[in-house]
Amino acid sequence: MGRNMKPATEPTTLTSASFEDLVHEMLVRLGEDPEREGLSATPERVHKAMKFLTKGYTEDPEALLKGALFTVSYDEMVIVKDIEMFSLCEHHMLPFFGKVHVAYIPNGRVLGLSKIPRLIELFSRRLQIQERLTTQIAETIQKVIEPQGVGVVIEARHLCMMMRGVEKQHSAAVTSSMLGCFRNSEETRSEFLSLIRQRANGL
Repeated sequence: MGRNMKPATEPTTLTSASFEDLVHEMLVRLGEDPEREGLSATPERVHKAMKFLTKGYTEDPEALLKGALFTVSYDEMVIVKDIEMFSLCEHHMLPFFGKVHVAYIPNGRVLGLSKIPRLIELFSRRLQIQERLTTQIAETIQKVIEPQGVGVVIEARHLCMMMRGVEKQHSAAVTSSMLGCFRNSEETRSEFLSLIRQRANGL
């Protein structure tokens, strides 16, 4: 390890400055006047916003799902699609947003349908990359209910690409995670991908 490299396990130290103080300093460093009318309450607002946008760190995903497990004999594909997702990328702390599609084939137990959107929100309320978010959702469902398989697809637009860098406003990123029979069976995987492409009539 190089002389200036810190061990990965070394805890990060915090300054005595409050969150609001740090935002105040950031505004000064950007060349702004933090005391002017439009910015005087900004440090407090940013603190509240960031607490909300990163609240997923304080929640337990496995406990969330275990609170709504039901024993059934149903063994066909369950799909919840077009779930809205908003998160912050960990590289620039800019938003990315889009839709998540989740499917699984039960193996004696099913989840309450509302728990899947809540699981997505829990993981998206952390600093993220889309690839990790996709696998976290799939792996948590697989671990908790042990289905025959899980499939997750996320389609998202990233403001770090749209507002800065390459500035491509119409680009989208698509990621997927396929576990169990969704990985091993081309027929199962194709059925899932075909169903999420269909637009529901009257919904």
